Amino acid sequence: MLLDILPLAQVAPPAVERLLDDAFGSDRRGRTAYRLRHGTAPLPALSFAIPDGMGGLAAVLQSWPVALAPPEGSPVPLVLVGPVAVMPALQARGLGGRLMRRLIEALDGADPAVLIGDPGYYGRFGFSADATGDWTLPGPVERHRLLARTGGRSLPAHGMLGPRRSAEA
Repeated sequence: MLLDILPLAQVAPPAVERLLDDAFGSDRRGRTAYRLRHGTAPLPALSFAIPDGMGGLAAVLQSWPVALAPPEGSPVPLVLVGPVAVMPALQARGLGGRLMRRLIEALDGADPAVLIGDPGYYGRFGFSADATGDWTLPGPVERHRLLARTGGRSLPAHGMLGPRRSAEA
């Protein structure tokens, strides 16, 4: 059964939170990615869900506004991708890949994207650690897992990654 991809805005927030707890555990909020998006809301045009066909959620992908603040110059707007979550019983069925392909389509013309994840998995969607080696984050991260998809744009080699407020970039 091929389930439809919906805008995340059509899904009740408690359902998203339940899926995230099921996929990542209730201690997930202590991760660095949560610090990166603190005080922001998911980007509606870049956040998606797949319902399970029985009133629940099979998978979600959220994207958030972040910025890279270089030592000199203005902050560079980026899109933080993640979490990408699939209900544990439905993993390895291609749902995360479907959400990522939908995101890549939606990113056309948008800001470059960044995520914390497995380079082996996200590399097939154009993400790599090539541009991120000297970026600073508000918490620990395994350097090889900080990945960017530049969309052919040049990004600063150094800078602090953090939440993007509406007044920034």
